[in-house]
Amino acid sequence: MNLIIGRKPVLEALNSNTVIDNVFILYGQQGGIIEVIRIAAKKRGIKCSLVDQAKFSSITTNTNTQGVVAVRTEQKFSSMEEILSKCKQKKLPLILILDSIQDTHNFGAILRTAECAGVDGVIFSKHNNAPINETVVKTSAGAVSHIKLVQVSNIIPTIEELKKNGFWIVGSSLQDSKEIYDVDYNSPIALVVGNEEKGIRKLVLEKCDFLVRIPMLGSIGSLNVSVASGIILFEINRQRKQS
Repeated sequence: MNLIIGRKPVLEALNSNTVIDNVFILYGQQGGIIEVIRIAAKKRGIKCSLVDQAKFSSITTNTNTQGVVAVRTEQKFSSMEEILSKCKQKKLPLILILDSIQDTHNFGAILRTAECAGVDGVIFSKHNNAPINETVVKTSAGAVSHIKLVQVSNIIPTIEELKKNGFWIVGSSLQDSKEIYDVDYNSPIALVVGNEEKGIRKLVLEKCDFLVRIPMLGSIGSLNVSVASGIILFEINRQRKQS
């Protein structure tokens, strides 16, 4: 089953018109948000069932459900055409490209940050990336229900397509890179972040127009990829706001 777990993620999914089959609430759960979830499900005509512990455990054994889980249809993805059409309506569009993010918690955290940063779409490979599962949905705090996600077979042709449509490709890399404050982001930007251990693959790096790094002031040389993504995305937004 494709599950959404946790009170906030389920409520976000209900409010974003994500296709949901059923909502299950563990018997004994109370509070304002529980009632809001019930009302939102009823408004959309989605069955909301109060179930005992045995039934709830048969649906999921995850311990972070907060007593609420939704069963949804398969994740729907946007197409590159949809993303590019959306971007043409903006002066300074911003896209995020994930190159081989493996950890589901990182994936979910990045999606949450991207949604908060106003990213127009997140692109990732269907072969080398963590899947969108209940951990990703939970960690994203429901962002997967709001942000446009594009799953592609190969990132490199996708980057070439973005370049043809006026995007500059900015890669996050510790090697041969400029500090994030020294690059002008006042143009359509696609930011690429790479694998937790290996970073961006060599062939993808070669397609980047600029490479940037976050200056480190401590003894540790790098940040978690989800944290780094947030810092760079909000630096892009800061520069654009000031220009």
